[in-house]
Amino acid sequence: MIDFDRIDLISFDCYGTLIDWESGILQALAPFRSEFGLRATDDEVLEQYAALESVMESGEYLPYQDVLRGVMRGFARRVSVPEERLDTDVLVDSLPSWQPFPDTIESLRRLKRRFRLAIISNTDDDLFAQTALSLQVPFDFVVTAQQVGAYKPSPKNFERALETFGIPKQRWLHAAQSRFHDVAPARALGVATVWVNRRAGKSGQGATAVSSARPDLEVPSLQALADLAEAKP
Repeated sequence: MIDFDRIDLISFDCYGTLIDWESGILQALAPFRSEFGLRATDDEVLEQYAALESVMESGEYLPYQDVLRGVMRGFARRVSVPEERLDTDVLVDSLPSWQPFPDTIESLRRLKRRFRLAIISNTDDDLFAQTALSLQVPFDFVVTAQQVGAYKPSPKNFERALETFGIPKQRWLHAAQSRFHDVAPARALGVATVWVNRRAGKSGQGATAVSSARPDLEVPSLQALADLAEAKP
């Protein structure tokens, strides 16, 4: 369990934790799947997305918009679609419309009453700025991959966050859906972690790479985290 009395700041991954990116991805890819005959289940498509994105993020740093364009080219190769027939901006254009999970906004409001809130996200500044409008709750700090020049699970993102937050790591809690991108590197730095298991009860791994990293706490939703933070000892 987490001693919330010792926590001053909670940081969050954004896409997958606060934003329902899997629904956004599937909706964006639906016309492509229909037109070019990508024969795969939703779970398979999401797992293919995870694999393609991980490859794009593992090499020399590219802006996230270019990562998403690379993912689209990867899907096109799988169904032998010539690039001239491909709209590589499908995911880039759709990302600002990806919606928060139903519990996100109210849970952030509840947590904001007690803690400073931050974002550590594998995205570009301008993309997150558009997403932030839908989250409605102001964040005290935002650390993006663009600012760091690296993608989680690189420790650089969390080291930059620690410098930016200006607090002892013992006063910081990081909450995320991805054990691969977030729980593993945060724990390696000595930061307490919450796994917001948005895929609890679902089959497959979804759009996130597999990891066996163990969080300090697992919850099925952001509402559950807010409930625990407000609970009296």
